[in-house]
Amino acid sequence: MGTFKAPRGTADILPAEQPYWDFVRRQGEAICRRYGYRRIDTPVFEEAGLFVRSIGQDTDIVEKEMYLFQDRGGKEMALKPEGTASVCRAYLEHGMASLPQPVRLYYLTPLFRYERPQAGRLRQHHQLGFEALGEMDPALDAEIIDLAWQFYFSLGLRGLAIKLNSLGCRQCRPAYRQALVAYFAARLESLCADCRSRFSRNPLRLLDCKNPACQTVGDGAPRSTDHLCPECGQHFESLLRYLALWERPCQLDHRLVRGLDYYTRTVFEVQPPEEGGQSTIGGGGRYDDLMVELGGRPTPGVGFATGLERIVRNLQRQGVSVPSASPGPRVYICYLDEAREEAMRLLGELRRQGVEAVAAVGSRSLKAQLRHADAQGASHAIIVGGEELQSGTLTVRDMGSGQQRPVPRGQVEAWLRGQGRGTGNGG
Repeated sequence: MGTFKAPRGTADILPAEQPYWDFVRRQGEAICRRYGYRRIDTPVFEEAGLFVRSIGQDTDIVEKEMYLFQDRGGKEMALKPEGTASVCRAYLEHGMASLPQPVRLYYLTPLFRYERPQAGRLRQHHQLGFEALGEMDPALDAEIIDLAWQFYFSLGLRGLAIKLNSLGCRQCRPAYRQALVAYFAARLESLCADCRSRFSRNPLRLLDCKNPACQTVGDGAPRSTDHLCPECGQHFESLLRYLALWERPCQLDHRLVRGLDYYTRTVFEVQPPEEGGQSTIGGGGRYDDLMVELGGRPTPGVGFATGLERIVRNLQRQGVSVPSASPGPRVYICYLDEAREEAMRLLGELRRQGVEAVAAVGSRSLKAQLRHADAQGASHAIIVGGEELQSGTLTVRDMGSGQQRPVPRGQVEAWLRGQGRGTGNGG
C-alpha cells in the first residue's frame, strides 16, 4: 500500500522555507499600512456565479480552471480562483459605499485554479492583493502601481519591469473590438484552436494567448490606445503624468489585456525581465463596471494582486537574503536522569516567563542532548544534573562559544534576558 503525497499542483511549505514567506507577508502588510490600506479576509469559497459573472464566461478560469462543487443544499460553489470579486461582493454586502471613499483594502489569501502546474504557478497558490474602491481618479491607478513597485523594492527584488496599457471603456471598446475582428479574421489559420474558438466570442482574449504563433500574430494587431474615447484618453494621459512625477517608468504594451473580462481602462503587469509575460510576478488594473455586474450601483475600482510563490522564487533566484523567521529555541534544557523532573519544572517556569525554551526528550545521553541543542539552533543550553540539584545552581552553556558558567537557580531567567536573544550556532 503506497503512501500519500500532496495533490498535484500543491506544495508543502516546509519550516526551512518559512523565513521567505514570513518576510514577504511582513513587508506586504507593512507597505499596505503605509499607504493606508486595511486588511479584509473573505471566505475561501463562494457561490460559483460570483466568479462566472465577474471574471467572464469566456475566460480560461471559468471555462477550464475553477474548482466547482455542490454543497449539501445543492448550491453550486467554487473555491476562490481570484480575490477581487470577493472583495467587491463584501463591499456591496456590508454597505461600504457609506464609508469615506475610496475604501482601501488588502488581503492575503489562498486561491485555487485547476491549471497545468509549473514553477511558481500552482493549483493552490497564495496572493497578496490590494483594492481601492469608490473613486475614478487616475491618481489611484498611479497609487496602486506605485504601491506594487514599492512592495517589490522593499523585498530587495531588482530588474523588474512595469508593462502598461489602457483597454478603454464600454463606449470606446466596441470600435476597438471591430478593428480586432477585422484584423484576426484574415489570420485565423495562423491561430491555435483555442483562439479560433474564441474569435467570435471575445477577440480581446486572442491578445492574451501564450502560444508563440498567436503572440506573433498579436504583435501586429490594432492597439487599444489608438481607439480610446476622449475621457479614456485623458485618464490614460493623466496616469502617465502621475507615474512620471513619481519616477515610475513603464513600458507600453498593446498586447496586455490581462486574463479577466472585468478590466476597463488601466491594466498593468510587473514582470521579471529574464522570463517575460509567462512568469508575470503580479498584475492588476481598473474595473469600473464590476460592481454593476455583481448587482450593485456603479462603483469604480482599481487593484493589484501578486503571487507569493512567484515572489519567493524570484527572491531565491536573485539571491536575496531574508531574516530568519526564528533563531531557534533560545534555551535548550539538558539533564541527567535524576534531574528530569527538575528540568521539566524549569521548562514550565521559563515558558511562563516568556522565554523560548525546549527540553530534551527520550533517553539521549548528555553529549547527544548538547548535539541536539546545537542542531536546534539554541543560543544557550541549561544543564541540570545531580551536582546542580545539590548546589542550587544551573550550568549554562553558550552554544556559540562553548563556554559554561554556573548561574543560581532563581536568577537564570534574569540572566538569560541580560544576554539578549543571542544567535548561537543556529544563526
